[in-house]
Amino acid sequence: MLILAVIALACWIGVLLAPWGAWLCREYLEADPGASVPRNDFTVLIPARNEAQVVGETLRALAIAAPGAGVIVIDDQSSDETSAVVRTSGLPHLTLIAGTTPPAGWTGKLWALQQGLERVSTPRVLLLDADIRLAPGMLASLQHKADEGCALVSLCAEPCWNGIAARWLLPAFVYFFKLLYPFALANRQGSRVAAAAGGAILVDRVALLDAGGFGAWRDAIIDDCTLAARVKRQGHRCWIGLTHGAASLRRTNFGDIAQMVARTAFVQLRESLMLTMAVSALLIVAFWIPVFALAFGPSRAAHVVGLLATLAALACYLPTLMYYRRNPLAALLLPLAASFFLAATWYSAWRALAGTRSVWKGRRYQRGTT
Repeated sequence: MLILAVIALACWIGVLLAPWGAWLCREYLEADPGASVPRNDFTVLIPARNEAQVVGETLRALAIAAPGAGVIVIDDQSSDETSAVVRTSGLPHLTLIAGTTPPAGWTGKLWALQQGLERVSTPRVLLLDADIRLAPGMLASLQHKADEGCALVSLCAEPCWNGIAARWLLPAFVYFFKLLYPFALANRQGSRVAAAAGGAILVDRVALLDAGGFGAWRDAIIDDCTLAARVKRQGHRCWIGLTHGAASLRRTNFGDIAQMVARTAFVQLRESLMLTMAVSALLIVAFWIPVFALAFGPSRAAHVVGLLATLAALACYLPTLMYYRRNPLAALLLPLAASFFLAATWYSAWRALAGTRSVWKGRRYQRGTT
């Protein structure tokens, strides 16, 4: 156990000392409440499938944040009142498209976005999820960041904190995303790391078309990061950061979060069972071995190393909790959160091996097809 505890400690020291500082929250972009009305050089694209409960609030916030912007909502074959809610929103420059069935090889969201993109003529496009509320001044901040030379600016929207599941798991979800895609590396020109968060992305239309448009990655399950990788591959600069100025309206319970993780987890692991087992072993060593060494270690050395590794793990998580103004004591539950995500990952793998690559919004994507 001492050897495993030393390995865990080495892992956390590596995270703490790595120059890109994935555990920190240095990359963020907040709304500028004193900013003037944003320039109307962009069109908002909102794919919406069964979003009647949230899309109205999203559009009301847009009416304040960007009163003159063109907004295109693609109703992706909703079975609820999404279209009715959109029609009664009162936005002056609103277009509602009745989306069609995705052709073979397309995921639903990307096909919806493609239908909207065909109506866009502005220099920039704001890809906005139907559950994202933008604060006044957020779009001006996005434009300012883009004006610095970023062809793609992506915001990791603040989660909705309603419910114990969200308060416990969603800060950890953001934390693990930052470890997997270090923002400092993703924002560095020439780095092979590329990342985006699909909730709010401002992208140059020319850069999007240079990357092949949505059709170039029509079957992507992790569509946001694939978009960033394609844009970056064309030599364009991308940027991703945290924010309080874009907030999700979607309430989530334990099942919702498990399904969210399972949608992409096995795909993220290249649909490799060996890689899934390796990641599982790493998570157990990193999160649970320090605890067991501290509590049940056979020697004083094991206790000491277990304590140091535990403290290092907690220290890495604290900046994320502090950024979101969560209780710092929630860091003590990080091993349990890691276990929850690991279980969802194995569910994702089991489902994929049974033939279903991903499930989202009532659509099932089989392995070998999309």
